[in-house]
Amino acid sequence: MELNDERALVSIIIPTYNSAKTLPRCLESIKKQSYKNIEIIIVDNFSNDNTVEIAKRYDARVVQVKSERTKAKNIGLRLANGKYVLFIDADMELTPRVIEECVQVINTSSKIAGIIIPERSVGNNYWSKVRDYERSFYIGTPIESPRFFLREIALKVGGYDEDLIFYEEATLPYKIEQLGYYTRARIKSYIIHHEEDFELAKWIRKKFYYGKTLKNYCNKYKNKYEFYVSFQVKPSYRLALFIRNKRFWTNLNYSLGLIYLKFLEFISIKLGELSSVNL
Repeated sequence: MELNDERALVSIIIPTYNSAKTLPRCLESIKKQSYKNIEIIIVDNFSNDNTVEIAKRYDARVVQVKSERTKAKNIGLRLANGKYVLFIDADMELTPRVIEECVQVINTSSKIAGIIIPERSVGNNYWSKVRDYERSFYIGTPIESPRFFLREIALKVGGYDEDLIFYEEATLPYKIEQLGYYTRARIKSYIIHHEEDFELAKWIRKKFYYGKTLKNYCNKYKNKYEFYVSFQVKPSYRLALFIRNKRFWTNLNYSLGLIYLKFLEFISIKLGELSSVNL
């Protein structure tokens, strides 16, 4: 694998479903990247708005498949022509040097196969701000997952685990690390996650749905990756992460909201797990 290949093609893969409201901003941010050798692949779940038309206006390659996000990502991975792949969502916005920095960092060592990109949540409502506050505690912890990968290595391990919804983003780096590669290098530039329309009830329903594959996730990955999985699954790990940080005690308005949010998430995930039948 050659290093210093800093003009190689980067494939950006975006699963979509009725994403017309957020997709233009996402695609504009890709267009404005300092790194220009990029292709865009949209894997659309048969949107009934004008998501596809918007994607085509930005010269994106569009494929429509009825699928969960993990399968959509893997389809994009197989269609990609790039040496590198980046997986993002339609409600995300890249700051201008994200791709450039990812390529620079991944080229510093032949053992680096994945890059973590910091994320910031934005929105004017209280829960959007709580989400951004929450993310600030996860910097440098196992809760963060990489989004940027060497495509040939991602393909070699079979991409994401399509049987899972719960923490599906962690499954690809797990498998890559089994080959002896490092996936937790990071850059300074960040992704803006637009959560202006964050609705607590909708979020909790989503967590209930994710919980349906919690047992499968633990069965498949806990033995090999107990440290990482415990951080993701056990509320005690996250609670300890919060209360040991001095910032938690100086901003009780958001801290109390964060504890309430995590409590509701935990209950919803467990109910989702209990409702599942051999998923």
